[in-house]
Amino acid sequence: TADPGDPVAWPLLAGDRSEVPPGAALPGSIIVKFRREGDRDTASADALGRLGGTRIERREFTDWDILHIPATTDVEAAAAMMSARGDVEYAQPRYLNHRMYRPNDPFYNLQWNMTALDMERAWDIQPGATSSVTVAVIDTGVAYKAGSYRFNSRFPFRLVAGGPVFPALGVVDIPFAAAPDLGDSARYVSPRDFIWGDDEPLDLDGHGTHVAGTIGQLTNNGVGVAGMAFNVRIMPIKVIAGEWDFIFGAPNGGTDDIVAQGIRYAADNNAKVINLSLGREQGGPAPVVDAAVRYAVGRGAFVAIAAGNSRERGNLPNILGNVSPTISGAVTVSAVGKSLAGAYYSVTSPAVELTAPGGDLRADSTGGVIQQTRDLDLLQTFRRPVAQFGPPRADSFAYYYFQGTSMATPHVAGLAALLAQQGITSPDAIEEAMKKFATDKGPPGRDDENGVGKITPRATLRGLGLAR
Repeated sequence: TADPGDPVAWPLLAGDRSEVPPGAALPGSIIVKFRREGDRDTASADALGRLGGTRIERREFTDWDILHIPATTDVEAAAAMMSARGDVEYAQPRYLNHRMYRPNDPFYNLQWNMTALDMERAWDIQPGATSSVTVAVIDTGVAYKAGSYRFNSRFPFRLVAGGPVFPALGVVDIPFAAAPDLGDSARYVSPRDFIWGDDEPLDLDGHGTHVAGTIGQLTNNGVGVAGMAFNVRIMPIKVIAGEWDFIFGAPNGGTDDIVAQGIRYAADNNAKVINLSLGREQGGPAPVVDAAVRYAVGRGAFVAIAAGNSRERGNLPNILGNVSPTISGAVTVSAVGKSLAGAYYSVTSPAVELTAPGGDLRADSTGGVIQQTRDLDLLQTFRRPVAQFGPPRADSFAYYYFQGTSMATPHVAGLAALLAQQGITSPDAIEEAMKKFATDKGPPGRDDENGVGKITPRATLRGLGLAR
C-alpha cells in the first residue's frame, strides 16, 4: 500500500483517501525495479527524464524506486513504457489496497442480508463500533445469563381459541444459558424486565435474542454468524410477554405503558440506539409511546421501529411506528427479501421511512435472516401434542431463519450504532445520513413500500467523509 506519510502520493484526494476506490492506481507516481543495482542511479534518472518526472524516491528495505511523474500522466501507460525497457525488471502503477474484512464465522455464507448491505466493505470503514456505544434491545428479553429459575404454572391453559388444553405444570425449575455467540456478561448493561418487574430480562421466547444477534452478534470469532455492530454493548429490556410468560402468570403484558417504560428506561440509562421490533396493528393511537419516543430522541437516542407484517391481512401498519415521520431521529423500517423486492408481509404505509433485509421464506427456504437463538424445539414444548408437553429448556441454542420487519429493524439499529461510533451521535443526524445515502427503490422518490430506500451502510459511512 502507499505510504500515508508521502504527501505527493495523494495529489488528487484533498485529504480524503477514501475517494480512491480499492484497486485503483494512485496518480502521479509508478514503481520501477531496475535489473542491475549498479545501473540504478543512471537508469532511474534517464527514465525520469523520459517521463517528465519530478523526483526519484527510495525507501528503506526496498530494491525498487518510486518515480514521481506529472499527475496528468496515464500511470498505466507510463508503467507499460518502463516495462518495455531492457534495463527494467518490472514496473507497475501504485495500486491501492484495502482490508478485506470477510468474517470467518462458519455460517456467514448464509447471511445474504449482510452481502446485500455490502457489510464487508462497511466494516472496512467502521469495524463493528466499540463498547462505548450501547444499543437497547427492547423486546422479549435476551439470552444474556445462565442459571436455574423456578416458575409456577398453576392452571391448565389453551394458547388459541378452540385449541387443545394443556395441563398445569406446577412448580418447575428451568435451566437457562447465555447465548454463546453474543458474548460474556461484561457485554450487557442495565438489564431490566418490565414484564416480571425485576432486573433479569430472561428470554422465554427467542425473538429478542435473535434480534440482538443481528445488531451485535460476535463476529470473526470462528463461531456461528455475524452481526452489524459486533462490538457494542447491549442493554436487554423486556417489555413483551411470550407464551411462557403468560403460562407462568407474569404480572404484566406488553401494554403500551410497559413499552413506554422500557423506552424511557433505555434513554435514562444512556442507550445511544433503541431497537423496537415490536408493536400492534389494532386499537387506537399510542400517545404514551409516542411521547416516550420523543423523550428518548430528546435524550440523544436514535430509535428504529418495525413497520409491521400485516400486508396480506389488511395492510395495517404498526401503530407505534406512525409517530416516526414527525420525529427527526426515529424511523420506521419496512422489509425486503433476498431478491431485495419488498417482502410479501411488509406493510405499505406513509410512516415507512427506510427499508432493510427482513427475509422472505415464502420465496426461498433460506431467504430468512439467520441468527442464533434459543433452541425452539426444546423451548416451545406447547407446540407438541398435549401428551408430549412438558417444562421448557432454555439452555440450548440453534440457528434459525426468521422473517419480518422485526428482522429488518435491527439492521437499521446496527447501522445507527456504527454511525454513532464515527461521531455522528445526534439522532436527527443519524436519520439524515441514512436517508441521504439510501438506495432508492420502486418509483423515484419516497414511496409507502420502501420509504426513501434501502439502507447502504458503506455509502453512508464513506459519504460522510469518515472513512479510515
